[in-house]
Amino acid sequence: MVKFSANLGFLWADIPLPAAILAAKSAGFDAVECHWPYDTAATEIVKALDDTGLAMLGINTFKGDDKGGGFGLSAVPGQQAAARLAIDQAIFFAAQIGVEAVHVMAGKAAGAGAKTVFEANLAYACTKALNYDLTILIEPLNPYDAPGYFLNSLEQAAQIIVRSGLKNLKLMFDCYHVGRTEGDIIGHLRALYPIIGHIQFASVPSRQRPDQGKVDFAEIFSVIDGMGWTRPIGAEYKPIGKTEDSLGWMQGMGRSSLGVKP
Repeated sequence: MVKFSANLGFLWADIPLPAAILAAKSAGFDAVECHWPYDTAATEIVKALDDTGLAMLGINTFKGDDKGGGFGLSAVPGQQAAARLAIDQAIFFAAQIGVEAVHVMAGKAAGAGAKTVFEANLAYACTKALNYDLTILIEPLNPYDAPGYFLNSLEQAAQIIVRSGLKNLKLMFDCYHVGRTEGDIIGHLRALYPIIGHIQFASVPSRQRPDQGKVDFAEIFSVIDGMGWTRPIGAEYKPIGKTEDSLGWMQGMGRSSLGVKP
């Protein structure tokens, strides 16, 4: 049976992070993840995780300012020092709250210089992460949501991962981004399975609950389960209205959970 993680960057984003963790537990999620937790005290997050028994699967490096377009810094030439400070911050915070993976955000950049900078920063991140048993993730983003983002295709990401030889560098496979630009989500999942470190989903093209849009996520979840994936996959969608009112898909896709409204 597929397990689900609540991405608290979008779900229950209107309440403090510790309260959102409690809400995710009440709704029947198996884990949580978030984007940028740095404004919340680590001790408060740890207490909420301990109280619920949920694991925090991942966080992002600092999104940066307009130099990276608000999408990170790690591929932006001239921002190496700031990018590594962001990596240090994320890894240290992850270690404090027991996070399993850090998504190193590339930022908006292009060209050979950006590629060189990004790969050097990933090597730095992976080396540092080894001390904390952390996985480093990279995620291609689609050009509709993140125009100009350096990492914009699965092929590009796979080449970086394979060429690096870094054992703790993995792919964050977001079904939404793949569905928006590359299609054949199931085919790509199967082809890239050995290098995938985390999976996320949302409806295509609206990025809402997964029982909407043109992608059959019941089929995709079944395929993921059949491939032997045992870790929770991330519900990273934007609910319309209250998060609690958007969770009926969990029952409709074979899951029963406390507090879910159809």
